[in-house]
Amino acid sequence: MSRPLKWLFLLMMSSALMFGFMHQVMPVEELNFERLHIFLFNLCTGGTLLLYFSEGQAGLSIRGRFFLFFSVCFALSAFFDYSPAAMLLPWPLAVLVEQVRVRTFGRVLPYALFLGKESVSRKFHQAALLCLSLALVFSSFVVFNKEFGPWVTLDGFTLNTFYLAFSFPVSLISMAVIFALMRREPVGLIHYLKEIAFWGVNLGVIVFFLFILGHLYLPQMAIATTLFFLVLLVFLLYRHLGIRSQQKSFLTSGILFLLITAVSGTLYIFMKYSGNWSPEQLQPLLRLHAFTALYGWNLSGLTVICRQGDFPIQLHSTKVIVLHWITVLILCPLGYFFLPFAVVAVVAYLVLLGKLLFSESVPV
Repeated sequence: MSRPLKWLFLLMMSSALMFGFMHQVMPVEELNFERLHIFLFNLCTGGTLLLYFSEGQAGLSIRGRFFLFFSVCFALSAFFDYSPAAMLLPWPLAVLVEQVRVRTFGRVLPYALFLGKESVSRKFHQAALLCLSLALVFSSFVVFNKEFGPWVTLDGFTLNTFYLAFSFPVSLISMAVIFALMRREPVGLIHYLKEIAFWGVNLGVIVFFLFILGHLYLPQMAIATTLFFLVLLVFLLYRHLGIRSQQKSFLTSGILFLLITAVSGTLYIFMKYSGNWSPEQLQPLLRLHAFTALYGWNLSGLTVICRQGDFPIQLHSTKVIVLHWITVLILCPLGYFFLPFAVVAVVAYLVLLGKLLFSESVPV
């Protein structure tokens, strides 16, 4: 990846974090900074990197550039609540994603997801692209339902719920990278455990999202618990089968972040529906969950994608991982409530991104 492109992604990812704290600087109820905060990271940065990774080119292709431009326009239209653009822009974005998916996997219909000979890594990769295009299409329907309906009257059928779906493609492509760095095993127990992990994660996320839309408490708890054990399975598979490399440290750290989000998410659901906690009391736990998911787990996978082909890099992995954990688990959640910590969190995050993106490759 070229240095200008790295600078572009650093700017977008750091801007995303800063918008996560902007409510303290500009406390305007009409401006949903959290929406822009998540769109910039998951859709604009994550979606563009997913296309970049899928096309396998040295630089960002024409499709990638168009996706980046239109995704930023979509993020801004959603932020300013400009419905016509928010309703129309997802369609060309979904077309771009589907063009990349078909070119990468060779078929319009995703038959390979159901083939035993297809590697789990490639299945996760194609699922990530499918998830991104479907999330875009459904987000358009959400805006259409709001403007011309409502035909769907579920409380959760809002853009503020559906922007969470843009984190799923980033999670799935991170899983693809993890499984690509595992040793291939002959058909047997390990093979079937990998398949269980793939189908369990994908179907679990879909069903969980449906339960969120329907505000179904007990099913959410059941699926969240199941997803925790599936992530634990992925962690154990990667510990056992992961190829020894510098990437393994970052991705293992990422899976541990994901385990924390599974626990915090389950705890949040339990506390929210128990009726004993107010929304204000639950905010610290919710912020911890959100920052850990975005800037812990998702960033770990995106970093490896950004630096594909560069490893090993001149980087003290342990120190960087410690900085990552302090920034995500301590500074960011505190920064949401206290402006001085927000400033420190942004500075630490910029240092972290600088080290991850610009450390030189080790000569081989």
